[in-house]
Amino acid sequence: PFWAAAAVGAIAAVAFASVRGGGPGGLHRSDLLLLGAVVAAGAGYAEGGLLARELGAWQTISWALVLSAPVMAVLAGVSMSQHPPTGTPAEWAAFAYLGAVSMFLGFFAWYRGLAAGPMAQVGQTQLVQPVMSICWAALLLNERITWPTVLGGLAVIACAGAAVRTRPGRAAPA
Repeated sequence: PFWAAAAVGAIAAVAFASVRGGGPGGLHRSDLLLLGAVVAAGAGYAEGGLLARELGAWQTISWALVLSAPVMAVLAGVSMSQHPPTGTPAEWAAFAYLGAVSMFLGFFAWYRGLAAGPMAQVGQTQLVQPVMSICWAALLLNERITWPTVLGGLAVIACAGAAVRTRPGRAAPA
């Protein structure tokens, strides 16, 4: 039941993206890059969850940042040399909040949850995040939500909920 719910949820998300993107022919290079990013993030979360069991949640994200800092510094430098950053003080404050609180401190709880529970089930809760982002955009920014968006979001929430409430299949002992 777990993998069936997870698969149906993934199919629902891909179908929704395909319909909203203009159909199967509407897939672009950016869609493939996004898919690659999702796969890489999934692998990173799985490994991070395992490391959090050994190191602890805050150490896991802290070491990930330390190890990625050299590459990120080079990429940020190249980006800033081509397009210097601009922004008002309020925009920079929002950026600092998102980086320090929402991302860094948020990962303490995320990796703690991955380490504590079955990773496959805990990871399913992440599927609800984009749906909640759409809801917040509607509430705070008066974004218009269409019925297909509502139905797609409900399908993702239902599948994630079903997957979280089941037990992943386990291999028979040898």
